[in-house]
Amino acid sequence: MPIIPDTDYGARILRRLRNEEAIWMTAVDENGLPQPNPVWFVWENDSFLIYTQPNARRLRHIARNPNVSLHFDGGEYGEDVVVFTGESRIDSDAPPANTHLAYLEKYRTGIARLGADPEEFAGRYSVALRVTPKKVRGF
Repeated sequence: MPIIPDTDYGARILRRLRNEEAIWMTAVDENGLPQPNPVWFVWENDSFLIYTQPNARRLRHIARNPNVSLHFDGGEYGEDVVVFTGESRIDSDAPPANTHLAYLEKYRTGIARLGADPEEFAGRYSVALRVTPKKVRGF
């Protein structure tokens, strides 16, 4: 069952999932402290696909505790809040970033801003994470 409501708020969430460049992903470190970081993502099959570097600390954090939250910036006045909570896992079935057409379409310019081509980027960000949200809240 999809977690995004069939309401005006749900339509706003879907627009943000299509159009936002970054979402904040928060994992919990070994000391129980939240560790938020902005990440690039694509929304597909009611889940987030995120590519990360193989030495990223978030991989160690989610290996210990797969529960994460993701949220967008809340708007200029905090009027557009969207927070997802769910579970993260390595997705070994995901294609490399440079062959994922929706990801490339969304981030080709950003990849170039990093001074990389898609193949270099895929080599650096070679681990695919899949976050399956269980709840969404906001206003």
